Amino acid sequence: MQPTPKALPASRFSAELLLKAQAVKVVFFDIDGVMTDGGLLFTETGETIKRFNTLDGLGIKLLHKAGITPVVISGRDSVPLRTRLKALGVTHFHVNTEDKRPAAEKTLAKLGLTWEQAACMGDDWPDLPVLQASAFACAPLHAHAEVKAIAHYITAAPAGSGAVREFCDLLLTASGKYAQFLAEFQPHAAKAQVA
Repeated sequence: MQPTPKALPASRFSAELLLKAQAVKVVFFDIDGVMTDGGLLFTETGETIKRFNTLDGLGIKLLHKAGITPVVISGRDSVPLRTRLKALGVTHFHVNTEDKRPAAEKTLAKLGLTWEQAACMGDDWPDLPVLQASAFACAPLHAHAEVKAIAHYITAAPAGSGAVREFCDLLLTASGKYAQFLAEFQPHAAKAQVA
């Protein structure tokens, strides 16, 4: 006999964090050290190779579905990065951008949003201006100490290994959409609860 599957969320976040994240409508993400483990692999021809995590990818797609806009601001550019952003449907991005706050402000203006509706996930000093301006700041587990010192939330998962998904889960829970989206992946559990 198989156990009855659950539709209840396993993810748990404090009420204080969820309240702080409730107004978030846009999330600024760094790439290296956030969506990847921060390592840079180069081919013999000098092309950069990046490793992305599929858990993070679904998290980004679920943000879209919840009406939260993911935005990438990266100091680097590469074909793998652009390929990944296209696959995830991320249309707002800035690459080769070391001065990240003006890029974020430009996107906020374009979306008609304010810093009070913004979250940011970064790992190093170039991310500090956007992290400090955002209403909610997140750092992956192995971020630089200065970033972790100002973060409202530090993920348990390391960068490139589900850290972005963990943050997405927090934002989805705060938006009230997490349980609904989870139930869509567990239709038998939802029926069992109704019965």
